[in-house]
Amino acid sequence: MTQSTRDGFTSSFGVLLATLGSAVGLGNIWKFPSLTGSNGGAGFLLVYLLATLLVGLPLMMVETMLGRAARANAVTVFDRVTQQKGWKIIGWMGFCAALLITAFYSEVAGWVYAYIFKAATGSIATTDPKVAQEVFGKLVSDPISSLVWQWVVLGLTGSIIMMGVSKGIEAVARKLMPLLFILLVILCIRSLTLPGAMAGLEFLFKPDLSKITPAVILTALGLAFFKLSLGMGTMMTYGSYFREDQNIPATTTRVMFADLSVSLLAGMAIFPAVFAFGFAPAAGPSLVFMTIPAVFTSMPGGVIFMTTFFVLTAVASVGAILSLLEVPVAILSERYSMGRKKAAALTVLAILLMGIPAALSQSTMADVKLFGMNAFDLFDFLSSNILLPVGGILICLFVGWVYGLPQLQKQLSNDGALKNTALIKIVFFLVRFIAPLSIAIILLHGLKVI
Repeated sequence: MTQSTRDGFTSSFGVLLATLGSAVGLGNIWKFPSLTGSNGGAGFLLVYLLATLLVGLPLMMVETMLGRAARANAVTVFDRVTQQKGWKIIGWMGFCAALLITAFYSEVAGWVYAYIFKAATGSIATTDPKVAQEVFGKLVSDPISSLVWQWVVLGLTGSIIMMGVSKGIEAVARKLMPLLFILLVILCIRSLTLPGAMAGLEFLFKPDLSKITPAVILTALGLAFFKLSLGMGTMMTYGSYFREDQNIPATTTRVMFADLSVSLLAGMAIFPAVFAFGFAPAAGPSLVFMTIPAVFTSMPGGVIFMTTFFVLTAVASVGAILSLLEVPVAILSERYSMGRKKAAALTVLAILLMGIPAALSQSTMADVKLFGMNAFDLFDFLSSNILLPVGGILICLFVGWVYGLPQLQKQLSNDGALKNTALIKIVFFLVRFIAPLSIAIILLHGLKVI
């Protein structure tokens, strides 16, 4: 596939929504509220915002910039932007990370899809945490259900990927992202009208600085890095589909703030309801599958709002999975001259096979462990704790010490058309020094060295 025949995003608005679709995922609806709840609320939010500005946003800018500069997949990018050998390892690490993440992420998305029907039929309408736990336990320990729902997710997202960048990814993002915001606003309005809801808002927005510990700072730093789809080749791949006149600093900043808005709206939908009905905000990952059903069951019209919540969560998962699938699909189709449909089919098949042990980790393969971890946890550990942070550090080192400031200025200013020299110098400094050191701390923390 030549550069001239390459598919791409067709408008600035399409770019924004597709990139936002990659950044927004289950992490916004599931991980962000649970980590905020278990790390003290507003204080954690404050640290997270600072970490996003200093680490997440600059890295997002340079990853996207490299993709647009090369107009290529995450591996070929480094063939085109440098004559130095070896840097394409970053792209291959992204390739591996995308497969590993999708193998277990699609299983979590499958649970969400299953819960849409459970919510609609009232089978999870209970305020008893033990009953909610039993329902969830039954789902994840059923091998047939686990596999079928994962295959439903991969079938849906794989069919969208086969349609291409503009007719698939961008077209779907144009429909799903506005729907996501509408559903979130509906849930927020309902949650905020509950008696006692103000306690939830105070928890989310009134910082208690005494709760900001070193552990909280490390957790916020890690979330800021991972939640924007960094270090896995997705932003580089999407950047390669950006228009030539796209203002990358402005677009990535808008994506960052829109992504934060989704997280805050999710928090505003969840925490007022959690406090109103006397549940624990520090419920962790069980917040979505055990606490949320109990919270919505407690309110009038609970079945409708609970079903809406899980539809919203499913919508959020689609954009993130599409961006993960696009990394290997772009590499296979461009480097090995495959048709897009064949590359997509091979990618989905590979993930389907890798996903089987991840899907069965709570049932028939629960006792199959490597390094003391089942397949689900192992895939999560290898991608989140090793491949992504190492990839992020290498990108920072490449841009900061090989690619250089003149090239960065040329790309981020659109050949001088944008007057943003001071901003680019700040981004360069952060990427050269602050971001790699911060991500190295994330890496060491993930490996339990610190």
